[in-house]
Amino acid sequence: MNMKTAIITGITGQDGSYLSELLLQNNYHVIGLRRKTSYAQAENIQHLHGRIDLVYGDLLDSFSLAEAIRKYQPDEIYNLASQSYPGESWRLAIETGEITGLGAHRLFEVVRHVKPDCKIYQASSSEMFGEVKQSPQNEQTPFLPVNPYAAAKVYAHNVAKIYAKSYNLFITRGILFNHESPRRGLHFLTQKVTYGAACVKLGIKDSPAQNEQYEPIVNDGKIALGNLDAQRDWGYAKDYVEAIWLMVQQENPGDFVIGTGKIRTVREFCETAFSYVGLNWRDHILIDQRFVRPTETGPTVADPTKAAEVLGWRPKTSFSDMVASMVESNIQKLKKIQ
Repeated sequence: MNMKTAIITGITGQDGSYLSELLLQNNYHVIGLRRKTSYAQAENIQHLHGRIDLVYGDLLDSFSLAEAIRKYQPDEIYNLASQSYPGESWRLAIETGEITGLGAHRLFEVVRHVKPDCKIYQASSSEMFGEVKQSPQNEQTPFLPVNPYAAAKVYAHNVAKIYAKSYNLFITRGILFNHESPRRGLHFLTQKVTYGAACVKLGIKDSPAQNEQYEPIVNDGKIALGNLDAQRDWGYAKDYVEAIWLMVQQENPGDFVIGTGKIRTVREFCETAFSYVGLNWRDHILIDQRFVRPTETGPTVADPTKAAEVLGWRPKTSFSDMVASMVESNIQKLKKIQ
């Protein structure tokens, strides 16, 4: 069996690290593209040191992309890189458009010229559905983005389809619904909640880690959140990267909605996290208007029928098990620094 070569953008993120593990298990040579600014943020892939190659590559720099693709001649490219905080995309609106939207476009243009037989995976997002008009959402549901991140993802998604059709490129698009894990960044709401639950359980009243307002995530035993009524379809990231890989193994590219098909509120997420450590979430969650988005996506819930029928993919990990794994991971990390 010949060894395949894959390039992953955004390799230091949650999905990039799990995907790297999966590809290594399948005998791939894995190349990770990293921006210079991400070199301090490699915790998720530290355990893969010596098993993957890391090279400079930036979605803002077409030359670096071309250089890497020309050198490694990949069979597959997984574009996971983006400015990936939907809430933060209001503050970083231009940067979000540059990286998440035009960055993907640069990658497709480079592949068209340098390695047109390479298969590409484009990470799309359920955020694209935005102000949803029908529920659940499938591959035919219209996009109505309500934040700069979602708009940038719609741009990249549409350009991916245009390039696939116009230049006969293999660019498959995974419309992934919210997916979490212990490797999720602390700026994401789900990790703030599970980190907070871990802190409170361990008696940490003021957390060492800060939120996007440069305040302790846990401040005097309380966690500041935005809209508790926001509704999402949450799944486990390690399950979702299997779907990503399966999409690229198909004969033809397409759109695939990936989710659990079950909808839950932020309030339910908080309840599940604090219940794991035997606490009442109401005693530790505050509503802070600074964390309420100007416009809210939702309620988003997947119809993953196509993924089940075409890819044979179904989620394996329950919601409660996923949340428990995140809280427990934070407990163990915090114990090491206490």
